[in-house]
Amino acid sequence: MPVDYSLYLVTDSTEPILRGRDLVKTVQAAVEGGVTIVQFCDKTSETGELVRVAKALHAVTRQYNIPLIINNRIDVALAVGAEGVHIGQDDIDLPTARKLLGDRAIIGVSVSSTNEAVRAAKGGANYVGIGTLFATNTETDSKSIIGTAGVKKVLGALSAMDEKISAIAIGGINSSNVQRIIYQCKASFKALDGIAVVSPIIAAPDAKRAAEEIKGLIRKLPAFATANGLKGTKFIDRETLVQSVSAIVRKLGQARPLCHNMTNLVVQNFAANVALAIGASPIMSNYGGEAADLAKLRGSLVINMGTVTPAVIEDYVIALHTYNNYGGPVVFDPVGAGATQARKDAVNRLLSEGYFDMIKGNEQEIKSVFGEEGVQQHRGVDSGSSALTDIDRAKLVKKLALRERNVILMTGPTDFLSDGERTFAISNGHEYLGKITGSGCTLGTALASCLVIQREDKLLAALAGILLFEIAAEHAALREDVKGPGTFVPAFIDELYQITKQTAAGKNGWLAASKVKKMEI
Repeated sequence: MPVDYSLYLVTDSTEPILRGRDLVKTVQAAVEGGVTIVQFCDKTSETGELVRVAKALHAVTRQYNIPLIINNRIDVALAVGAEGVHIGQDDIDLPTARKLLGDRAIIGVSVSSTNEAVRAAKGGANYVGIGTLFATNTETDSKSIIGTAGVKKVLGALSAMDEKISAIAIGGINSSNVQRIIYQCKASFKALDGIAVVSPIIAAPDAKRAAEEIKGLIRKLPAFATANGLKGTKFIDRETLVQSVSAIVRKLGQARPLCHNMTNLVVQNFAANVALAIGASPIMSNYGGEAADLAKLRGSLVINMGTVTPAVIEDYVIALHTYNNYGGPVVFDPVGAGATQARKDAVNRLLSEGYFDMIKGNEQEIKSVFGEEGVQQHRGVDSGSSALTDIDRAKLVKKLALRERNVILMTGPTDFLSDGERTFAISNGHEYLGKITGSGCTLGTALASCLVIQREDKLLAALAGILLFEIAAEHAALREDVKGPGTFVPAFIDELYQITKQTAAGKNGWLAASKVKKMEI
């Protein structure tokens, strides 16, 4: 009989979680709310007490025809006739467990790496519990936290095997992140079969309602995936590029979408002027408490990590959660991501807290987001030297886009853009953009504004934002009144406005200057 792992409940009898409530009644309420499989986990009670509680739990699970799994204790599982056991890497070995329990028993194994997962699959496990996904009250060791990227890597390895095995994720999963976890963890040929939940149900005042809420979320795509769920244009030829980009820029001026910028004070004025010039409606607010009202306006959010104090990071997190819930596009600019440990920690925190439709940064910043070892920026927020070839850069953005299921932009003399399927090199722009403060930050504003207009194909929206921004820079640099970076900025804003105005009138000749190359990798 197939096992439904979709909502896997792990019990916790400790006082801070259960808080005096009856465990059996709590589990029964959770099962009534939609829990599909229960693991009894109690690492402190005596054997007699474990058997007593497990028998009571088994009476509940049999009533609802769902399996009861016992954590580690094969003797308890045998004593109560439970459907299976879950074992860790330091518990009894899988072959012995199988020998004792028989072929019909459900045996799950905790894994945190591809090697452990492959070994479990080859050894005949029925499922693996992949984690720890995020830090929890009981698991704070950063070395054991693998995140969605780690889970996805394990799923990718399992999908390549002949052995068929189910997979669940565990660790820090709750109603605020369950949809994103399922969405982002999906590998090319294998998705999660379920998610494991502990305190969000066991500690809830109403376990049935808590289970119903999570079950409902599991069954639906997250709002940001619904908004961007249509399959994008597979290939972008020259004609499609011109027509599509001009249509986005034209609609931008007509729709005047809100662009909420959480950015540093140095560039707020510049970013607001860029937004206005291209037809967007900017608001500069670093206070997370305003996000709920702003997200309702169906605009976009830019999180520019210029400031990384604890209070500011918390505001970023609040806004990120809010825009994810409403499906508003979010652009992340991990400024100076590899410069300090505080910035590295901030990047990891934000990636674990929510979904970014697009991440843009220079080479060092993208390397740091990817998690490449030894990345260190020694010159502030500029990219510095590089040993990568263009092919290397293209492969990097493609890998990161595949991992995050979003769009990645690496900026530089040549920009590299990918959604994991299509990868492009864009060679527009001008050196003056690297000589002024905030050009990268304000590019984020243009990108986020275009994402509101074109939600179905985020890569195409990004192309529109890049070309609008960089070709305007080229036009500005050629003006006779521009003598250097100081006179470039106002001319640049003027040219953004002029291109937007021309496009609104049906003139797209400016796109003849576009230098876009499809990368075959």
